[in-house]
Amino acid sequence: MPATSRTARQVARKRKAPRRRKATPAQRGLSAPETGEKLPDEIRALAAEVEADGGRVLATYREPLGGHAVLFAALPVDKVQPTPYQRDLSEPHVKRLVSAMERVDRFLDPLIAVRHEGSYWTPNGNHRLAATRALGGKSVLALLLPEPEVAFQILALNTEKAHNLKERSLEVIRMLRGLVETRGGTELDVAPLLEEPAFATLGAAYEKRPRLSGGAYHPIVKRIDGFLDEPLAEALGIREERADALLKLDDAVSAAVGRLKERGMTSPYLRPFVVARINYLRFVKPKPGAAPPEFDATLEKLTRSAEKFNAEKVRESDIQRVGGPMEPEGD
Repeated sequence: MPATSRTARQVARKRKAPRRRKATPAQRGLSAPETGEKLPDEIRALAAEVEADGGRVLATYREPLGGHAVLFAALPVDKVQPTPYQRDLSEPHVKRLVSAMERVDRFLDPLIAVRHEGSYWTPNGNHRLAATRALGGKSVLALLLPEPEVAFQILALNTEKAHNLKERSLEVIRMLRGLVETRGGTELDVAPLLEEPAFATLGAAYEKRPRLSGGAYHPIVKRIDGFLDEPLAEALGIREERADALLKLDDAVSAAVGRLKERGMTSPYLRPFVVARINYLRFVKPKPGAAPPEFDATLEKLTRSAEKFNAEKVRESDIQRVGGPMEPEGD
């Protein structure tokens, strides 16, 4: 056996499997008997409202992790709506749910809901709600929470279907608009609800240009964006301005991509290639604790670079190294 093969086998034998993380001791939250104790008065008031709305309370309890009160209820399906802030329905996902629910003839995964002005909003369960309606269901099961602010915690709660960048960004900008109408404070105050500042800027850009290739710009925006210590209404205006600046950059990048296509280059990686070429931030290592690069100045510099992009100096082999072999037009 060659020495190189023997060495490789010896290394493989020595390599250990990663150590499994120890389980956290069962010491947090409530015990099973405690989940039915000390229910607050507001959950009883909510139960009365559910009955008045034509629903039926099936159980009340305190969830075991944080001890928060929860009401398990059957709600009239026509009184339940998604929150105004969340992503649009995925029709293929609804069809899969309809098929599965029809096949087993059961609804076993309750929605999350909060009561809102005599109706109910669900931040987690819109696809299940749509599937129930498609099947002609009269009612839907929900875990009803007495805290209305939970409706804004969409990104943490909505695990029904994996989000892509566009969906997450649109949810955040819609949520920001809703917060402007319902509460005061600054954008920084509601940062935990928004998850990432880049989502707000990209969301505003997606609203203006639904077919934006946001993934090409997300690493840049994430690097230079931050939550704003400004009143919510003013912060929303700044997000709109930043979206406009991003779209101006996208226009310049699209023009550069067009020049590459005129030279016969048809790779699907042309846009990421152009963005990577003009992105000088790749060569600037972030310093711990330092402020990020200024947003407007950075995008202006990137836009000028995109406008000056020289397609004549690009070889096909340069683009192949970005994402793989070139593809013929139309594939």
